[in-house]
Amino acid sequence: MKKKNAGKGIVVIGELNIDAIASGLSEAPKIGSEILASDFQLTLGSASAIFACGVAKLGHAVTFISSVGADDFGKFCVAALRQAGVSTRHVSRDEHLKTGVTISLSTLKDRALVTYLGSIAAMDAEHVRSSQLKGHNHLHMTSYFLQTRMQPSFPKIFRAARELGLSTSFDPNSDPSHIWSDSIREVFAYTNLLFLNETEALQLTRARDARAALKALSKEVPCAVIKLGARGALAVKDGEITSAPGFNVEPTDTTGAGDSFAAGFVSSYLRGRSIPKCLCAGNACGALSTLQAGGTAGQPTRQALKRFLGAHRPVEHFP
Repeated sequence: MKKKNAGKGIVVIGELNIDAIASGLSEAPKIGSEILASDFQLTLGSASAIFACGVAKLGHAVTFISSVGADDFGKFCVAALRQAGVSTRHVSRDEHLKTGVTISLSTLKDRALVTYLGSIAAMDAEHVRSSQLKGHNHLHMTSYFLQTRMQPSFPKIFRAARELGLSTSFDPNSDPSHIWSDSIREVFAYTNLLFLNETEALQLTRARDARAALKALSKEVPCAVIKLGARGALAVKDGEITSAPGFNVEPTDTTGAGDSFAAGFVSSYLRGRSIPKCLCAGNACGALSTLQAGGTAGQPTRQALKRFLGAHRPVEHFP
């Protein structure tokens, strides 16, 4: 893997786990019955790692801060990050932990996830020092609700990053309790880019639709993005809402597509691209990631992304 040279680099603080993916299910699984999958594989999981690999493949220097178990799954995670060009010098291995596992059951249209938290929930602020943020120009964090021990420290980490001159992005992912406690807004206060999918945005803001949700979010963060899957994405910045349609692809597995979208958007944003171009890059990275099983196998390099954008047009219809 060639040395990255895009800016000072991105630091990602978050969870690591294995994804066990059964793909090509003809229907959603039901308790008490058995269905067949057309394929199965073990791959690097976690929203944080999928983002890190995606943005590293797009040419950015990336440092990962995390903790895993001193087991085979932990070794697998570290090796996969290194293969993608991500620095793992700040990934510790704990013999008292089991590395987390997510079981993904994927149909052509959607997926169901079952997660054993393990080391995911054990990650806390003791694993993070402000000195590790220095030398970077951007911080990304995600999986707010899964990282239960880290959760109270999110605002402190984001504030420290901003004080050191880093820009920040935050993709909280879904709240399994559907409560969306107001404590998450303490993170928004230090967030430059906020990513949510449509369901998350509506639950968080209690808005009637995605555009109304964006208007509400525009009062809390400088730039908010709502991912709409195959339909594309919406963003608001400086009060202006921008829409971008998705690309027409035949997906194999949607695992991690939203994190690949965020990687594409952040990569373009850090290179000074306009919001429409950031959305287009995000949609393309998300679409390409669905063409192979797992969250990282289909992620494009910067050159592959350019070729895809040169050869494909987004779907014209935007709802």
